Amino acid sequence: MASLSGVTVAARDGVCRRGRVPSVLGGGADSVCAMSVLGWIVLSGLAMSVLALVGGVSLILPERMFARVVMPLVALAAGALLGGALFHMLPESVEVLGNTLVVYAAVAAGLFSFHVLEQFLDWHHCHRPIGSHRPLGYLILVADGLHNLIGGVAVGSAFVVDLRLGVVTWLVAAAHEIPQEFGDFGILVHSGWSAAQALLYNAASALSFPLGGLLAYGLAGRVEVAVLVPFAAGNFLYIALADLLPELTTSPMPRDKIVCTASFAVGLVTLGAIALAV
Repeated sequence: MASLSGVTVAARDGVCRRGRVPSVLGGGADSVCAMSVLGWIVLSGLAMSVLALVGGVSLILPERMFARVVMPLVALAAGALLGGALFHMLPESVEVLGNTLVVYAAVAAGLFSFHVLEQFLDWHHCHRPIGSHRPLGYLILVADGLHNLIGGVAVGSAFVVDLRLGVVTWLVAAAHEIPQEFGDFGILVHSGWSAAQALLYNAASALSFPLGGLLAYGLAGRVEVAVLVPFAAGNFLYIALADLLPELTTSPMPRDKIVCTASFAVGLVTLGAIALAV
């Protein structure tokens, strides 16, 4: 998830605050400031939603080949979820909220809520054949939607404070989103969804990102939203530890175990490296 230092929304003015952004955008500060803050929030939100489609590249892979990479994708997602929660969301939550007890309580609430939700989904879908993992797919969609909403709030808040901060925050969020979307797509397929269904519902879930940006713009200076960050971290910890990691131990083949362990490490280390770099 993106750095959340801007998650406490500052007062908005609808125009450029400093007019300085990284030179990689080109065109200079004048062209950047020609677009309102709201315009940048909408554009960045839509761009992030498009990134949700990257998992669809698996649609062009032969079925047997895709079947071989599903579990490594699940392992990659587990590492990304843990890395995002431990290296990004929790440290930023402690820094922003300033009260570790509140952070821990929100994490516990996130863990408990997803445990209850999973129990309900297991009961609600008890008529499904043994071996169906659709409840996990629903959990991923709910968690990803909440994650994208909070990410949108973070990026939108950063744009409200300063365009430069907004662009940097979006780039960090995108760096995290790309490997996670591959992993989420693999999880949805592993949960029993068809590839087309996984792509469609994952893209729909990503629409909460621009909604989060608009929410930050509309509530600027009025609402403290940082408490949602450790709550979402608890969601991610539950999914990674209770649902995904146990799946990685089911294969009896040593090669599969090595590949999945390496994929898990890649997801975890990548998010850790991003945290060190920003």
